[in-house]
Amino acid sequence: MGVMELPDRCQRLLRLQHGMIATWQADYAGLSVATMKNLARTGRWQRLHHGVYAAFTGQPPRDAVLWAAVLRAGPRSLLSHETAAETYGLINRPSKLVHVTIPQAQRLDPVRGLVIHRSVRDLAQIRDPGLLPPRTMVEETVLDLVQAAADFDDVVALLARACQRRLTFPVLLRQSLASRPKCRWRAEIREALGDVASGVHSPLEHRYLRNVERAHGLPAADRQACAVQNGSVIQRDVRYRRYRVVVELDGAAYHPAEKRLEDNRRDNAAAAQGLVTLRYSWSAVTTRPCQTAAEVAAALRARGWTGQLRRCGPDCQLPRT
Repeated sequence: MGVMELPDRCQRLLRLQHGMIATWQADYAGLSVATMKNLARTGRWQRLHHGVYAAFTGQPPRDAVLWAAVLRAGPRSLLSHETAAETYGLINRPSKLVHVTIPQAQRLDPVRGLVIHRSVRDLAQIRDPGLLPPRTMVEETVLDLVQAAADFDDVVALLARACQRRLTFPVLLRQSLASRPKCRWRAEIREALGDVASGVHSPLEHRYLRNVERAHGLPAADRQACAVQNGSVIQRDVRYRRYRVVVELDGAAYHPAEKRLEDNRRDNAAAAQGLVTLRYSWSAVTTRPCQTAAEVAAALRARGWTGQLRRCGPDCQLPRT
């Protein structure tokens, strides 16, 4: 039986599913399970999982691999976690194992190459309504990854990346968070989403805002402030507009020569515009936040700030007054 001899329904299904079909779809496709097995036995098709066939030979492309996984997991299954994140472009590399989520009550033995997650929630409520293969909505995907994050810096990185890449928005993530009363780091995530909405793009920027600026009573700054430099639009990480002070944050442990040269040019151009630029690394923000706050305060006072720093806690390194 050639491809053109397959029933129309079967052909449409194969086109929709990147050449993949499952035996549980046999009735709809108008093709018997015995015929599927025979096509595989004669080498015209190939079996990728138990009960899942590719209507072609050779190495299956990634889209076909993902379809095969979700078909193997059953009619109500969804790609989720790292694999759903891959399909959205939230992570940059394909996940080694394919993650799928199925209903809690569904029986499914372990499947080689798949990570099976079970959910008590109605999967129809968390499925993206317009994308195939079936997958969790991007907001649900982000929060699934948050639950498995090693620390809160990784959480901030996920939230910021999803919003920076315009995959979602803080308000939508808040709505999804509201449906998860037992979510890990719940209160901290709500606060971090507000920071992301205000322009925080990285864990380092979040640490600066939380542990340097807010904790020590520095004035509120603009974040990702646009400026024109040498005819190009650039963004400054932190800008205290009224006092013409800029703070640039860089989490890289090592700066190649070309990056340092670019930073120097950027700082020189800022100086020509009357701006003072302070640069801080991950270490300066995370291990010396009090000293960093004092340095920023000194620059602000030199430009007219009359506020007072406050101690961030009993172990604050600021001198007592």
